[in-house]
Amino acid sequence: MLLLVVAVLLAACQGPTAVLKQADRVAIDLVEAQQRQLGIEEGFSLLPARQQLRRELLGEQALCVVQEVSPEGAGLTLTLMQALEVGAANSRSYQLQKEGVFQAALALDLERDAFRSSWQGVLSGLWSTDNGGRERVTGLTGQADGGLQKTLRSGASFALSVGLDLVQLLTGERVMSRGIVADSSIRIPLLRGAGAEVVTEPLQQAERDVLYALLNFERYKRTFAVEIASTYLQVLEDNNQVKTAWDNYQRLSVACQRARRLADAGRLPEVQVDQALQDELRARNSWVRARQNSLDSLDRFKLDLGLPTDAAIVLDDHELARLQQGLATAGVLKPPEDTAAATEDSSLLTTALRQRCDLRVARERIVDRQRAIRVAEDALQTELTLLGSGQAGGRRTLSQAGEEDARLRPHRGSYSALLTLDLPLERTAERNALRNSWIAYEQSRRDSEALEDQVKYQVRSARRQVVEARETIRIQKQALEVARRRVAATDLFLRAGRIQMRDVLEAQDALVVAANALVAAQVQYAIAGMELQRDLGSLNPDAEGNWLRAIFEGALL
Repeated sequence: MLLLVVAVLLAACQGPTAVLKQADRVAIDLVEAQQRQLGIEEGFSLLPARQQLRRELLGEQALCVVQEVSPEGAGLTLTLMQALEVGAANSRSYQLQKEGVFQAALALDLERDAFRSSWQGVLSGLWSTDNGGRERVTGLTGQADGGLQKTLRSGASFALSVGLDLVQLLTGERVMSRGIVADSSIRIPLLRGAGAEVVTEPLQQAERDVLYALLNFERYKRTFAVEIASTYLQVLEDNNQVKTAWDNYQRLSVACQRARRLADAGRLPEVQVDQALQDELRARNSWVRARQNSLDSLDRFKLDLGLPTDAAIVLDDHELARLQQGLATAGVLKPPEDTAAATEDSSLLTTALRQRCDLRVARERIVDRQRAIRVAEDALQTELTLLGSGQAGGRRTLSQAGEEDARLRPHRGSYSALLTLDLPLERTAERNALRNSWIAYEQSRRDSEALEDQVKYQVRSARRQVVEARETIRIQKQALEVARRRVAATDLFLRAGRIQMRDVLEAQDALVVAANALVAAQVQYAIAGMELQRDLGSLNPDAEGNWLRAIFEGALL
């Protein structure tokens, strides 16, 4: 008996660390099992990357909340794929989504635990003394109780418990007695609450909740990738506007100096020199404003990645150059051919309706509501339950220390059986629950239909944006070429005295607008392409960046 007590104590003494590891192992196994059913090959881990970039930056760059980092200083250069990896490891919203999947798995494990064999064990020891009689009575009482409970998927449940007693008088004759008792009970529902469909409904819903959490997480990963990539390209666009504004300021500064020399030579009125000076000042102000906007957008991007805003981070400008090169060589600048747009839209819509994770969740929710209706209908039935119990042996207390040891004698035990019938005379709550279940079912159907319509709109809108962005690139490409020719021509005409300074300044402004508009159209094309793939449900952000190459190379339509 001593060995049994020691074994039970060792098995029950698990520290918080061991318990947490066990919970992590169980939940991750459940998530990965569901991932295999969905065909998802990557594993799942609740914890972010061990060496988070945020912690490295805080340590290596000695950052603080008031420190200002010069944007021209050396910093960590992030490519687009590296930015996605950093965001997945450091973003708080990304980690929150992962924790939602993990918590759904823990809830499933708890529901499964309801159908596992549940063991219980209690040990107790009591020392007592009684001075109220003629003689003092002192003794020890030890009890060990163990039990097993089990609920079957049919609704039946049974419990078995065994108790051991050991009483020892420490005064008088020092007699000792042992007691043993076995108790069992069973409960079998025959009508209401019977059947696997009703009994296991919470378990089925918990299993489907894990599925929904994974599907929503997969949808979120794609949305997150598009958001990070889009913001990355927009920051590069802002950086390009800084360069364009600086180049424009330098050109206007040269133009202003040339106007000054022409005015000194008597070939240009003084008022045109002032016009050139005003445009130079406006250009410098535009450069300052563009620079501040660029720094602000970079700080917001750091927040999206979960990094401190005072960290020295530099984005790779080659990503924008690669985008421009890919669009130039992939036929995006060619005029679009006449195709059957209606047929193409139909194909895209069919793909989206088949692949969208959120749409699948909405459809599966309808099935959940149908099961809830059947459970609510079951609650309206008559309740007929069979109860049985049995007990053998006997317990011992200190006052029974002089009696002989108790023994298990099943043939001398006590047994009982009870059949209870609960007629459905009052089922107001159940009636209302059934009506609410039907309402929830209709709502889920409407939600699914609304989401389906929304998916169609998103796909059609995203495709129109891609087509528009392609055409805008063609237009802005031509506009930029015209603006460059115009700048070169006005510069020559000004030297020949055939035009005024205003014409030169307007040509410079047109060049800036055309250059910025072309880069904006290229970035918008990439963003629209990513959004189209996301809305189709075909976006698969892999580590090799193949999904980005398809966009950069213009292979969208």
